[in-house]
Amino acid sequence: MKKPTRFASVWDGIEDTPQQAASMRARSELMMALQGWVKTSGDTQAKAARLFGITQPRMSDLVRGKISLFSLEALIDMATVAGLEPHVTIKKRKAPRKRRDEQLTAA
Repeated sequence: MKKPTRFASVWDGIEDTPQQAASMRARSELMMALQGWVKTSGDTQAKAARLFGITQPRMSDLVRGKISLFSLEALIDMATVAGLEPHVTIKKRKAPRKRRDEQLTAA
């Protein structure tokens, strides 16, 4: 029986390329932060939408997690308006486990 493939993120398993997966990871983190902000702010979706300069139906799309409707840039802009401090963290990808094990035994 073949061992199932494991991914660091669900996006790595869903998306076609590492670039698409990285973009979706960033967008999903921003979207979850904004959803949390809207929930804890106590404001209505309409009031939050006015603050972000979007319509209430678009705000509803954000709250419902319709990630494909939002660009990374739009989510960063909204997070900044909300008083959040979005930032990018760069790190090297880990080598696949099998490859690391081979490298350790070769040394």
